[in-house]
Amino acid sequence: MTVLGQTAEQKIRTRLAYLYGEDQADSLLTELEARIAPYKAQLTKTGFKPKWDQEDVVLITYGDSITSKDNSAELANLKVFVDKWLKHTFSVLHLLPIFPYTSDDGFSVADYRAIRTDLGTWEDVNALSENFELMFDFVLNHCSRVSLYFADFRGNRDPYKDFFIYEDHTKDWSQVVRPRSTPLLTEIPTHDGLRHVWTTFSADQVDLNYKNPNVLLEMIDILLFYVAKGSRITRLDAIAFLWKEVGTSCLHLPQTHEVVKLMRDILDDMCPEAILLTETNVPHEENISYFGQGDEAHMVYQFSLPPLLLYSIHSGNTQYLYDWLKHLTPPPEGCTYFNFTASHDGIGVRPLEGLLPKEEMKQLMDDMRSRGAYVSTRRNTDGKDVPYEINVTFFDAFRNPGHQSAPWQAARYLLSQTFALCLRGVPGIYIHSLLGTPNDHKRVEVTGSTRAINRHQWDMDELEALLEVHESSTYILMREYQRRIRIRRAQPAFHPDAEQLVLDMEEGLMGIMRVAASGQKIIALYNFTKTFRSVNENTLKALLGSDVTQWQDLLHNQALQHEDGCLKVKPYACHWISVV
Repeated sequence: MTVLGQTAEQKIRTRLAYLYGEDQADSLLTELEARIAPYKAQLTKTGFKPKWDQEDVVLITYGDSITSKDNSAELANLKVFVDKWLKHTFSVLHLLPIFPYTSDDGFSVADYRAIRTDLGTWEDVNALSENFELMFDFVLNHCSRVSLYFADFRGNRDPYKDFFIYEDHTKDWSQVVRPRSTPLLTEIPTHDGLRHVWTTFSADQVDLNYKNPNVLLEMIDILLFYVAKGSRITRLDAIAFLWKEVGTSCLHLPQTHEVVKLMRDILDDMCPEAILLTETNVPHEENISYFGQGDEAHMVYQFSLPPLLLYSIHSGNTQYLYDWLKHLTPPPEGCTYFNFTASHDGIGVRPLEGLLPKEEMKQLMDDMRSRGAYVSTRRNTDGKDVPYEINVTFFDAFRNPGHQSAPWQAARYLLSQTFALCLRGVPGIYIHSLLGTPNDHKRVEVTGSTRAINRHQWDMDELEALLEVHESSTYILMREYQRRIRIRRAQPAFHPDAEQLVLDMEEGLMGIMRVAASGQKIIALYNFTKTFRSVNENTLKALLGSDVTQWQDLLHNQALQHEDGCLKVKPYACHWISVV
């Protein structure tokens, strides 16, 4: 049986030759095809929808974000909750790592093919796919020190004895770009004595050695295993650090891009509906490099969006957000953005580099600290520790400092979330953003991790009790957020590929026009300030091609407020204007 098509086979052989040399290309291609052949039949039956449309909205959650006291499998608890409350709101569930692990809330994987016993089984994962498509995390840069791979490495045993990188710790490694302030190399006792292994993220997360082609073959096997298990979208975690070369930054190396392209070639041939999403918490231009020429990742995160939104709403200054969006290039054909405001990690500040002046970045971090946030650091190439990310829940990022009441908190928060919904791309919404979860300082104390502030575990009974009380802030916030999501999913103009135009508005206002292939137009208007703002009706008439009497606000069942030829936009208001 032919495994790969002729064109894919030629592409993949060329990439293998680039990575490992012409002399190994043919034998590696043969090994690769033997690895992927067992998945051929499974991947033709996935039933994934083709690529994406306006109905695609992703819920990001840990498998145990919703817990129960009855000792049932946590994925079963999650299914009960999402089926009851969310199946008409979201199309995709992003399950953050569901595999056995030893640290970092799942991102130190000990066994890539097993499900954590407390979460359940693969049957529980499959049950979630009854009402949602699925997205898995693929932690392919590193794994846990207790993995079988690392046990064989330490014992100098086949087949995994060369799966990891060890180096001379006395060399100058200062040119390596770091995402953390922890040591790059960690001393580990092995069968052959002490070795200093490469640990980009922590001493428990040891980096895999992709210079060994057997590592690549194993990781491709795991990728196809995940897709066969229902991963319509697969998130490539920390992909930017994948390949290491002495004397370089070890970030975004050409070989790393080639590995992603190779994975894309395989999926395009074997399961063209499957999607690769790269996670690269770096400055914008570096981030979008993972589109390649439309031949690499299908999706990339909009990492600059969360901190720019925070800054713009807190300051009332929309200039930097406007400049970024105005110059945002459309993705290559067959690619799109993944738009999010919050995730299980913090709000990265590296993606603000080149977009926001340093003094404004410092002010933003000071503002967040006053609202209970932490600021974590990374080690710079000059040896200094510099800010890396802000750790805070996105909802509490809009409360007032200290214990003061925050009358604008909900409005400002919904503005941030609604703005992200209108942008070109697919929205991803973290479960704690949907629920308006406050900062969890107790979990930080218990775990010792500042990221735990935004990783609260809700008790099912407690959460449902809040959602049954229609006067509770949790119910009000979630229901309004859901209402806006459902409106978005019904609009062809919000298709991820629909045209996007950033409008010229007065300071404090943002206007985004989306145009569907079918002709539907939506102008999304947002006031980022606490005072009324005005928009000239003639400006919108020219864009929509109709008189104001034919306009409807999709978000509100009431007439738009206008006066003297201008629309009046209330503080922190959101409007999606279309033609009846």
